[in-house]
Amino acid sequence: MSDFRVTLKPGKDKPVRFGNPWVFSGAIGRVEGQPPNGTVVDVVNAQGEFLARGLYNRRSQLAVRLFTWDEGEAFDRDFLRRRLARAALWRNRAVAADTTAYRLVFSEADGLPGLVVDRYGDALVVQISTLGIEQRKVDVVEALVDLFEPTTIVERADSEMRDREGLTAADGVLYGTPSDMVGIVEHGLRFKVDLQGGQKTGFYLDQRENRRRVAAWAAGARVLNAFAYTGAFAVYAARAEAAEIVNIDTSAEALRVAETHMALNGFDRPQDQYIVGDVFQVLRTLRNRGETFDLIILDPPKFAHSAAQVDRATHGYKDINLQALRLLRPEGILATFSCSGLISADLFQKVVFGAAVDARREAQIVERLTQAPDHPVLLTFPESEYLKGLMCRVV
Repeated sequence: MSDFRVTLKPGKDKPVRFGNPWVFSGAIGRVEGQPPNGTVVDVVNAQGEFLARGLYNRRSQLAVRLFTWDEGEAFDRDFLRRRLARAALWRNRAVAADTTAYRLVFSEADGLPGLVVDRYGDALVVQISTLGIEQRKVDVVEALVDLFEPTTIVERADSEMRDREGLTAADGVLYGTPSDMVGIVEHGLRFKVDLQGGQKTGFYLDQRENRRRVAAWAAGARVLNAFAYTGAFAVYAARAEAAEIVNIDTSAEALRVAETHMALNGFDRPQDQYIVGDVFQVLRTLRNRGETFDLIILDPPKFAHSAAQVDRATHGYKDINLQALRLLRPEGILATFSCSGLISADLFQKVVFGAAVDARREAQIVERLTQAPDHPVLLTFPESEYLKGLMCRVV
């Protein structure tokens, strides 16, 4: 039992009773005991009955992040190790033997709110986005070392979430001495990952299974890989014997790494192109030149970081999908994604529908795509599903 209690307003306990791990400040009726930010609190209903236990932070709109509904369970070192071990057990089942990089812990979906851990071979990358976990960072590192024996642990900041918790940026080495680039294997393909300087935690692990599904349509195809980053989709397409791959990204350095990844996997492809530029503009340029493609991959970064940005984000998604649809040959395939959690799967489909109408192209959804199974979606917490994709046949 905690020394501090958070009492919910009448009628505000249903999400907690049903297992949602977020308690917003607006649902709180009163707080007893003046708990310090980051401490453990008990959440009770208006009648004083125990509901759940979580980490408290009055500075955040998300005032309590719940970790257990068991009144006898405390957030101590044993609890931390149990949750980490449970998360690892699922990854041992869900991740193929020919893959050495995956998400080991996925925050609320694994019962550890605010903690993300990605594994890259013998290295771990940690993201901490809640004050409660930040205050227990030493225990987190100790448990990770004991359970997984990594050579190094690197911390990468998710500044967006840390800002909301009143935390400052945090990047650096927590354990061991990392190398500049770490080698990984994904479904038998080899990549190099910059753990400290790359996007997200270094690699887009959530797209692992989607890369295989998209590559199934790449044989003999002219492929456009937009927002290519370090070329993971392109490497899969090359293994599938795509005729030509045109990669577009704003980062020249990322595209240089993409070329390196081709060579690393033994692909000699002088016909491929690497275009540095703004995808929105490059798509228009390709259209004006009359170029066409059999397979187009749109994997943009997050467009909506807050509710206020959703409208602008939907316009951005519509624009790139509109241009892509105009570039596809008849019977072409569009693989289009959104990683913006604030854009629902239903809204995203409506955006792509609107783009197809404006492009005057008939399209059929042949497959719906989501994040890899090492990024599980908690049924009681649909917010843990953020990546959505559509595979469309365009006629």
